[in-house]
Parts: sequence; structure tokens; C-alpha cells
Amino acid sequence: MKNVITLGVETSCDETSIAIVRNGREVLTNRISSQIDLHKKFGGVVPEVASRKHIETIDYILDDALNEAKLSLNDIDNIAVTYGPGLVGALLVGLSYAKALSFALDKPLIGVNHIEGHISANYIEYPDLKPPFVCLIVSGGHSHLVYIKDYGKYEILGRTRDDAAGEAFDKIARAMNLGYPGGPIIDDLAKKGNKDAIDFPRSYLEEDSFDFSFSGLKSAVLNYLNSMKQKGENIVVEDVCASFQNAVIEVLVDKTVKLAKMKNSKIIAIAGGVASNSGLRELMQKKALEYNIEVKYPSRVLCTDNAAMIASAGYYNYINNKYSDLSLNAVPNLKLGD
Repeated sequence: MKNVITLGVETSCDETSIAIVRNGREVLTNRISSQIDLHKKFGGVVPEVASRKHIETIDYILDDALNEAKLSLNDIDNIAVTYGPGLVGALLVGLSYAKALSFALDKPLIGVNHIEGHISANYIEYPDLKPPFVCLIVSGGHSHLVYIKDYGKYEILGRTRDDAAGEAFDKIARAMNLGYPGGPIIDDLAKKGNKDAIDFPRSYLEEDSFDFSFSGLKSAVLNYLNSMKQKGENIVVEDVCASFQNAVIEVLVDKTVKLAKMKNSKIIAIAGGVASNSGLRELMQKKALEYNIEVKYPSRVLCTDNAAMIASAGYYNYINNKYSDLSLNAVPNLKLGD
């Protein structure tokens, strides 16, 4: 089969990204324009602001991508774009742009599920990685535990029932006035704290459940902070961060390793923004090693929202003839497997 060049477009939240990927694994360029500094003053992403910034930026990002890859639009074989889940206004910017390119160039349009994109980031990082394997996807909006049966074929065993892991990190960071985004800040502070200082709850739910729930933990941390303030006692921020982070990652790791054992999978992959958390990586490797399970995770740039992972997922849809037409619409609550 000839080389397939996929142009990926990602605008699901606050990163405007365009990438060009060869055969689903080789990144020729992965241009990302982050809006973090823009949203910091609000303590989180403002959807309308994000949408406007995507519109302002996307043309320049495409030019940068083509220049870096030393390609023209005529060299592209297909256009992959995130159509959900995400912020509807932000999604519509990238989707409309990809549709226009598809129509003008007469190239196939490939709609990609953003969560599937996160999974596919591991295919870029590990060119020899093939299904089946177990994957934990943890980000600001998603916490999924999935058995990857084949490319594009998923058995979803666990989902969050309330707050996603990354969302909990951001809310606790906001409560302590640490800044945005909260995940990396808490991770850094946790390294200086005592993870056993405060006994925050771990929610494992029903014995046979692979679902997640972090709202109770979030409430417990907020109650602790309020109680300490009311009593006028000193809050050791590093200890709160370390204890909170440990309560999150212990549940994530225990359930993931349990699923890998149940499925006799010798590979665990982690993906999404929280996959860059050093505590999660270390504990996952430690626990998995006990059962001779290998742990894989993308480099940090591929953990964040980026178009290379969308292009990778799009490539596998393309070679399996899973095309979209120009009626494709943004689906902000799109589920994996839909």
C-alpha cells in the first residue's frame, strides 16, 4: 500500500492544532497553539473565548504545518477532524475548516472521536504497538477504562460517574488558588509533600465495577480545607496535593491493573492529559511490574490535545473505509464507540 498522508485538525477545547502524519504513525509536523495563558485569568476555559481564538489562529497553524512538512495541500490524501466530544463552538471551528478543505480539495473527510485520538497517541509513540491491550484514558473531561480489541473496536469497561480525574485536579487547584491548569501544578507540589499526611477517601464503587467517581474525594478535600481555615490551622499545601493526588491515582492504577489481569493483557497504555502525571506513571509501572505487565504512555506533547493523535486515529478509519460526508456535525457529548 502506498504511503497515506493524513492532515489532522483538532479544536475540541483550547488548543488549535493541525498535524500531518504518514501512515498513522510517523509525524511530519504537529503544530499546536495553546490558549492556556488566555484562559488563566478566568481560572478555566471560557468557551466563547476559545472559539474566537480558534478562528483567529487556524489559518496560520495550517500554513506553519505545511511549511514544516514541506508539503502542499495537494499532497494530502485525507482530512481527519475531531467532531466530538468537546466544546460545541470550538468543535465547529475545526469541523467547518476541515469540511471546507475536504470539499475544495476533493479529499475524503474522516470524523474522529477525540477519545479515540488520545488512545491513538500511543501508536505514534510506539510504532510497534498493536491491539489488543488495555488503555486508561484520563483527562480534564474524560476518565475511561477500555479494552482495545482492534483498531477502532473498543470494549468500554469503565467511565467516570461524575467528575473526570483531570477536572478534579483543576477544581482542587482552584480551591487552593494555585492557578490553571491545576494538574501539572499539583503534580509538582505533590513531589514535595507527604502522600500519607491526610487520609482522603478512595471510591472503588461496587466490587466488580471499573467505573470511577471523584466527586466524593473532591468534597472531602474541600471540607478539609474549609475546616482548617475555620480552626485557623496552617494548611500544608504540598501535603494536601500529595495526599489528594495519591487518592486519585491509587484508584486509577488499581482498577486498570485489575482489568489487565482479567483480560490477560500484557500491555497497559495510558493516554490523555493526566497521563503526563508523574505520580500516575510511577505507580502504574510499579504495580504493573508485579504482574509482568508492560506500561506504555505518550510523550507529554502527545498527552495534551493535539492533531497528530487525531490524524493517527483518522488513518485507521481511512484504511477501513470509515469516511464521513459533509453533513457531519459536532457532537459535544460523543461517546467512544458511537
